[in-house]
Amino acid sequence: MLQLGERGSGLRPRSESIQDFEKLRSQCLANGTLFEDPEFPPIDSSIFYSRSPPKPFEWKRPMEICDDPRLFVEGATRFDVQQGELGDCWLLAAVANMTLSNQLFRQVVPDDQNFQQKYAGIFHFRFWQYGRWVDVVIDDRLPTYNGRLVFLHSSQKNEFWSALLEKAYAKLHGSYEALKGGTTCEAMEDFTGGVAETYMLKEAPSNLYMIMLKAYERSSLMACSIEPDPNVEEAQTREGLVRGHAYSVTRVQYVEINTPTTSGKIPLLRLRNPWGNEAEWKGPWSDKSPEWRFIPDHEKEEIGLTFEEDGEFWMSYRDFAKYFDRLEICNLNPDSLSEDELKDGDKKRWEMSVFEGEWVRGVTAGGCRNYPDTFWHNPQYTINLVDPDEEDDDNKCTVIVGLMQKNRRQQRRMGAECLTIGFAIYKLEDVEKLPKPLDKSFFLRNLAIARSPTFINSREVSSRFKLPPGTYAIIPSTFDPNEEGEFILRVFSEHKNNMEENDESVGMGEIDTRVSKVADVEPEPEEQKASDKVKEFFKKLAGDDMEIDWIELKEILDYAMRNESKNEGFSKDVCRSMIAMMDVDRSGKLGFEEFKQLWLDIKQWKSVFKLYDKDNSGYLSGFELRQALNSAGYRLNNHILNVLCHRYASKEGKIAFDDFMMCAVRLKCMIDIFKERDPDSTNRATFTLEEWVEKTLYS
Repeated sequence: MLQLGERGSGLRPRSESIQDFEKLRSQCLANGTLFEDPEFPPIDSSIFYSRSPPKPFEWKRPMEICDDPRLFVEGATRFDVQQGELGDCWLLAAVANMTLSNQLFRQVVPDDQNFQQKYAGIFHFRFWQYGRWVDVVIDDRLPTYNGRLVFLHSSQKNEFWSALLEKAYAKLHGSYEALKGGTTCEAMEDFTGGVAETYMLKEAPSNLYMIMLKAYERSSLMACSIEPDPNVEEAQTREGLVRGHAYSVTRVQYVEINTPTTSGKIPLLRLRNPWGNEAEWKGPWSDKSPEWRFIPDHEKEEIGLTFEEDGEFWMSYRDFAKYFDRLEICNLNPDSLSEDELKDGDKKRWEMSVFEGEWVRGVTAGGCRNYPDTFWHNPQYTINLVDPDEEDDDNKCTVIVGLMQKNRRQQRRMGAECLTIGFAIYKLEDVEKLPKPLDKSFFLRNLAIARSPTFINSREVSSRFKLPPGTYAIIPSTFDPNEEGEFILRVFSEHKNNMEENDESVGMGEIDTRVSKVADVEPEPEEQKASDKVKEFFKKLAGDDMEIDWIELKEILDYAMRNESKNEGFSKDVCRSMIAMMDVDRSGKLGFEEFKQLWLDIKQWKSVFKLYDKDNSGYLSGFELRQALNSAGYRLNNHILNVLCHRYASKEGKIAFDDFMMCAVRLKCMIDIFKERDPDSTNRATFTLEEWVEKTLYS
C-alpha cells in the first residue's frame, strides 16, 4: 500500500511530503489538536478550479453540522449515497455498487477510524491508481451551505462516510469540480482495481444478459445510463427514467413466474437511481406493478423485494435493453473477493494476469498495424488458454483484455492528453519454432484474429472475446509510432491464462557472421597502415610506463575514429568507461596488451555500427538498436532497450556513434562483472553492498 506522495503513488502532493495516516493522527492526539490538511485546504479552489463559487460555501466539521456524528449508521448501504449539487452521478453509481460487497468496501474505506475513538479530525481512504493502491489522507472539514452538506451525503443526517469518501476522491484529482462529468467505469476501476467493459445496448450481443449474469456471479460492478437530452439537463422520460444519469445495476436474476397461461423463468434486473428518491421506473415490474402477483411469495422473499420510494426498482431485461443506451461492467480483480464470499457457492472469481510496460520513442513505440516496419517492435505478450468456459456449447474461452495508459490525467496540466491506444491479438501455431519476439516477417504473413474495437484516446480500451483454446500473442500499441507512454495490460479469463512477456532473455549470443567475417579477414594494406599508426600513437602518448589514462585514450580514439564520430570526438564518459572495462588492476590506466584487446572490441563495434548506419549519417534509429546490439553478440529485452534509449538516445530517438560505443562498453562491462560471480550460468550472482557500489561506480 502506497501513501499519497510516495514514489509511484500516481500523484505527488505540493509539499513533496508523504502523508502517513497513523503518524499524523498520533501527532494530533498527542497535541490535542484536530488535523488540518495543508494539501487540500478549505478554500474555493479546492471546490472549483475554473470559476468562482455560485454561493458562499462554509467548511464545517461533522460535529458542527449535527450533534452525534457517525461514520456509519447501521452499516454502509447503497441508500447512504445521495447526490448533492455536483454532476458526479457517475461516481455515485460506483460508490453505491461498492457497498454490495463488504470486502470491496473495506478495501476502500478502512475500518480503523470513527468519530468515537481516537478521533482527531483525520480520515483516510484507499483508491487503485494504475496497478497500485494509494492511501489518501483528508481532514473532515466539508463544504456546507446554510448548515447542510452541499455535495454527496447520506439519507441519515449524522452519517458521514460517503461525504468523506467523495472529499478524498476530489483531493486525489485536485478539486471537487474535477469530478464533474465522467464514466462510471473509471470510478469502478479506482474502487476495485478491476477491468471495465462498455456496451451500447442498441448494438448489444445476443448473449448480453448471460454476460451480465456471469458478471453478477463474480461480484462485478455494473452501471447503466440513457443518452442525455441536449436541451434539458437530467430530463425525465415518460417512463420515470432520467436521461444523462448513471444508474447502478444491483441484481441480475432469472425469476420464477407462474401465470394462468404460462410458467417458467423471466430475466429481471434490479436498478437503483443514486438520487435515492421517488424518481423510479414506472413500467412493467416497477414497484407494486401487477406483474408481481405472478411471482411466488418465496421467490419475492429470496430476492428481497420491497416497494419504497428509495430510487430502487426492478425491470425486465427486454425493457432494460429498450430504454437504456449504455451499460458499463467492472470485472473485479480476483483478490477483491474474500474466501468467505466464495464459500456460499453463488460467487465466483476471474483469473487475472497483469503486466506493466511502456512505449519508448524509437524503440518500443512501434505504432499500429498500419506501420509494418515498426509494429513488431511494440511490447508483445502471450497467453495460453487451456480449458474452455464452463457451460460453453462452443468449447471456447472468455477473455477480457484491458489496456490502460498510466498517469495521463495528472499530466493534463502540462498539456499531455490521452494517447490513442489499442491492441491486436494473433493466433500462434508451433510456438517453439517462432522467434522471440515475433519479427516483422511474422506480422507480414499473419493477420490478427481479434483486436480492440477501435483505437481511442481514453484512459483505457477493453474488449471481451471468445477464443478457442490455444496460444495467442497480444500486441498493445499507440496508433502512431514514436508516441511515448506507460501502460498496464490486464487479461481476465474464467480459467487460468498463463500470460508471459514474449521477449528475449538477457545474455550473450553469437556475433553476427557479417561482423565476425570482417574481424577475421586479414586487414587491407591501408587498414594495416592505419593500425600501425595507432600503435605508434599509443607508444608516443604512453611514455616510459607504457600505459595510457582516459585523456590519452580519447586522443587515440578521436584520431582513429574521426570519420565515424563526425569530428565531434569521444566523450569523457565513454573513454573512462572503456578504461574501467579493461582495467583489471584498478590503476585507472591501460597497458598495451589491454589496449590491444580494447581495440579489437572497438573495431568490432565500429563494424556493427557501419552495418546498420546505411545512410552514413553517423546515427542509428532506436528501432535499429536491438538488431545492432544483437549483431554485436548481446541479447536484450525491451526493458533493457528502453533503459538504454532513455539514457543514450536523443530526443528524436537517435543513437550517435559515440553513444552506441557507450552502450556496448557498459553492456560488456556489466555482463562480465555478473558472469565473474556466476560461473555456472545460473543467472544468479551475489554481491555485498560495498562490492556492488564499487563495481557499478567504477564501470
